[in-house]
Order: sequence, then C-alpha cells, then structure tokens
Amino acid sequence: MTIKVGDKIPSATLHVMGQDGPEAVTTDELFGGKKVVLFALPGAFTPTCSARHLPGYVEKAEEFKGKGVDSIVCLSVNDAFVMGAWGKDQQVGDKVQMVADGSGQLTESMGLTFDLSDKGLGKRSQRYAMLVDDGVVKVLNIEDAGAFEVSGADTMLKAV
Repeated sequence: MTIKVGDKIPSATLHVMGQDGPEAVTTDELFGGKKVVLFALPGAFTPTCSARHLPGYVEKAEEFKGKGVDSIVCLSVNDAFVMGAWGKDQQVGDKVQMVADGSGQLTESMGLTFDLSDKGLGKRSQRYAMLVDDGVVKVLNIEDAGAFEVSGADTMLKAV
C-alpha cells in the first residue's frame, strides 16, 4: 500500500556520506520535530534527476528555508558513496541532504518502488516529493512513470 497524506514516515535506517565514509541516519533523526521537504528520484547521475530535479532544489533552498523548512532531503535507491559523489558533482553543499536508501527499505515500506529490471536497473524509487512535518506526511506528489511535472522545487514551494 502506498503511503498517503496523514501517514507517518516508516522507521528505517538510511545512510549519508560522512567524512570517514557512510554513516547511518534514521528516519526519526531526519524527520522528527522538523519540517522537511523530501524528494526522491530513480537514480543519481541520471538525465532528468541531474539536469532538472536536484538542481531545482539546490537553487531554491533559501526560499524553502524562508518558508520554515528545516531541511531538504534527496533520497534515492543508491548507495551512500554514489549519493555523496553526486552531491559533490551537483555542488549541493549543505543545501540538500543526499540520503541513500541502498537496499530500498524505506522506499519499499512506503510503497513507492518501481521495477526497472528490464532496463538493467533493478528496483528503484518512483519520482515524488513530499512535505513532512514531525514525521507526518502533509503533502505528497507522486509522478507518473517517466514524468517530471509535480515533484519539482517550484511545485513544492507553492505547497509549503
């Protein structure tokens, strides 16, 4: 079943790239007591993700903070090394947290996976964006497969 507005983000352990390698971070640490914009995408370094999705959030980070958003989280079913390298490549700095759901644990528990095995990519995250307030989903915009219309930074800025 797909997560919906009003649901709590499931408990999961994810990873971020730290100074000395991957570091565990829980969903409670990411979302507890905070207003967070979470956006997810099928994969780091992929065309739409690199050219449009992530850059929009980097460019608009200050506008989100001005609207009371504590953090912006980019999630993908990739490992922490890939997410860290992609963040450096995209020059995200501290504007967006690059979070790896390497095993797809959180993505699967939210019902937001899709299977790209026929293209050699395995199970990935659907493209979506959500506003999470103290761990509870307040806004959820899920894209149709292949689309980039409702999960971008401009759309989410209007929803915050």
